[in-house]
Amino acid sequence: MMTRAPRVAVAGLSARLVAQSAARAGLNVVALDIFGDRDTREHAGMWFDIGAAGGQGLSIDRARLFDALEHAARLPRMLGLIVTSGLEPLADELSRAPRMPRFIGNGAQAAAVRDPRRFFALLDQANIARPEVRHAPPAAREGWLVKRSDGCGGTHIQWAGDVERMPEGAYFQRLAKGRSMSALFVAAHREAAVIGFAEQLTVEAGRLPFVHAGSLGPVQLPQRIAGRIVEAIQRIVWQTDLTGLNSIDFLLDGDTFSVLEINTRPSSTMALYEAAWPDAWPRGLIGAHLDACLHGELPHAPDTVMHAPPLYAGQRVVFAPAGFTASRAFSDACFADPACHDVPLVGARIEAGQPVCTMTTTASSFPDLRGALDREHARLLQRINTA
Repeated sequence: MMTRAPRVAVAGLSARLVAQSAARAGLNVVALDIFGDRDTREHAGMWFDIGAAGGQGLSIDRARLFDALEHAARLPRMLGLIVTSGLEPLADELSRAPRMPRFIGNGAQAAAVRDPRRFFALLDQANIARPEVRHAPPAAREGWLVKRSDGCGGTHIQWAGDVERMPEGAYFQRLAKGRSMSALFVAAHREAAVIGFAEQLTVEAGRLPFVHAGSLGPVQLPQRIAGRIVEAIQRIVWQTDLTGLNSIDFLLDGDTFSVLEINTRPSSTMALYEAAWPDAWPRGLIGAHLDACLHGELPHAPDTVMHAPPLYAGQRVVFAPAGFTASRAFSDACFADPACHDVPLVGARIEAGQPVCTMTTTASSFPDLRGALDREHARLLQRINTA
């Protein structure tokens, strides 16, 4: 029975996607996030609110997080903690703190790729291309970005000309050409297995030029290019000893690529591969994450990277065009809609520009997939306008 299944704690800004994958793996999920969306609670046996008090901003309250994790650690059959986006700065501390669930993922080793000085030096030593980076302001800021090393989802990226005071841990990166891409991989014992490639979708939100808005995949890349990216990932993993699910963000420009950053946690793109290759991941990709972190085992899935899937999958975040409160009719309609995820609770207040839901769909080709996502996006906007 599920109630006797091993437990896993999933914590971050949003726990829904990882909680869903963990439930598919047969685990009893304890979710900790700031939204408490209806489908998060559907997949979790227990949920803790770790949002900042008063709902001010989309941020995590550290005291609430640690209190909730101490409670989760005392639950029977607790395997450990998997973090999602928003907890990167605390990963090392969480992996070493007393009275916490066992940390399942990258703790101290994450600093090798999260610290920009160490990471870009590593790329240079391994002859892996990257955009130009500076740690001091360039003479002219036009064409430069400022990135914080502790951010996620594109909310840590600004135009350099808009930044008056550099945040701690920030750096300058020259804007570079290329298609925004990512690769999901599983690592263990300094080896890596690449799951697949995806295209990243972004939107401009106020002064934030590249806010994450979804993804499309799996993307088939020419074998020669795919092989070079896989080789770069393997070099990075060999040097850093990353473990479990990670993703690498890069720009693809013709037959060249340049690496942007590594996300040392399960990525939202895992949903694409679970949808496109369900037979390869009957326990969800969180099952592969657990095997790698707890047992040092890499997945034995088919060689999916070079082969076309029967379906392509896409996900697109819908942002509120204006502030509104989720009514019973709106929440129920979204919850009953199989394409709609991260469904807000009745009475949830969503301000202009904040995420409302994530729309997902599948198709047999990329043009059909893009069209289907556009239709789902328009349908939800209409639902919001009539809420």
